[in-house]
Amino acid sequence: MSLFHKPDCLFCKIVKGEIPSKKVYEDDQCYAFYDIAPAAPVHFLVIPKTHIGSCGEITPENEALVGHIFSVITKITREMGITDFRVVSNCGPQAGQSVPHLHFHVLSGRDLTWPPG
Repeated sequence: MSLFHKPDCLFCKIVKGEIPSKKVYEDDQCYAFYDIAPAAPVHFLVIPKTHIGSCGEITPENEALVGHIFSVITKITREMGITDFRVVSNCGPQAGQSVPHLHFHVLSGRDLTWPPG
């Protein structure tokens, strides 16, 4: 897989090791790390190593990567002994996306009410 990094993207810089993070998991396609402002006792992000701006940029060409990310989320939560968790991906600023790089928040360890916001 060819990796595309956007030079001004915060998460691309984390993937490249230019900005430190507390790693949860890494493979050749994705990277998982703890959120710096956790909204739950367990709160980590899983991001593709290649730059995709948001869910709005998922295409037939990159959909397998998104499926892989969800498999990784299952692997991580099982290894952590987590059975109840929420996966969130915000798409666009009005939806709460603050970093324009596709990412999935995984939250657990407390009651997560609905609707969320």
